[in-house]
Amino acid sequence: MEDPVKHTLQRQLRRLATERPYQIVVASAAALAIATTGGALLTTADDAPADQRTATTVAEMRSDVAASRGDVRDASPSASAAPTTAAPATSAASPAAKAKSNPDLTRKPTPPKPPATKVLDYDYEAQNTYYNCGPAATRNALSAAGIDRTQEELGAELGTTEMGTNSAEDTTRVLNAEVKGSPYRTRMFPSAPSPAQMDRLQADVVKAITDGRGVVANVVGDATDTDGGWHSYGGGHYIAVVGYKDNGRTVRIADSANPADPSYWITTIDLANWITSRGYSA
Repeated sequence: MEDPVKHTLQRQLRRLATERPYQIVVASAAALAIATTGGALLTTADDAPADQRTATTVAEMRSDVAASRGDVRDASPSASAAPTTAAPATSAASPAAKAKSNPDLTRKPTPPKPPATKVLDYDYEAQNTYYNCGPAATRNALSAAGIDRTQEELGAELGTTEMGTNSAEDTTRVLNAEVKGSPYRTRMFPSAPSPAQMDRLQADVVKAITDGRGVVANVVGDATDTDGGWHSYGGGHYIAVVGYKDNGRTVRIADSANPADPSYWITTIDLANWITSRGYSA
């Protein structure tokens, strides 16, 4: 055996002696086999230096011993030397992870509760002809939103004639043409309104007034206000709703028919019954 090989093997044996005792037995057996075969175990297919081939042979023996004991940590010098690098931590959590950890992020903000009472600041004007209640009511409602139109201008848009204005569909169309976002919708009461329809009227009035918009209602027949005043329109009439109180259970009416009695309060239930067979724009 060449001296470099001996020296290398001796160093390996001394190192093994300081590690695990069981390796001494294996290393001794390997040394005996190498001495007997005259270095045959060191013969490889390439022409690497003898000390490199010796180190490789000893490493293979250590791997065999480790495998026999299930100790995978010592199976390969390269494996034990290679550091394990963990994936870098993400500095910012994803929106989905944030939402999962904090459910409040996924909740929509609760809209503010409408005030219990609100009356709009509007500019009242009485109708200038007996058939111009539709244009007058529409004008009074628009004035609450700061929109100034004459009864003549609105009458032309509404298609108003001496027979009056056809229906709430017309007031809704004209109001949406004047108010940004076209927020108005028509609700019709072909027959006496149900409790659900009365609740819908109350909710519609509260929302419109809270948003700063007046409501226009097409009524027919008789109604009594909260002060006992009697209002009768057998042929039909248009009025503006410009406020509410008691969370919408009572509404403020701007009535263009009589400048001596320009406004009054009426319950929402009475207003709903007054609209029977007609409709409203809110």
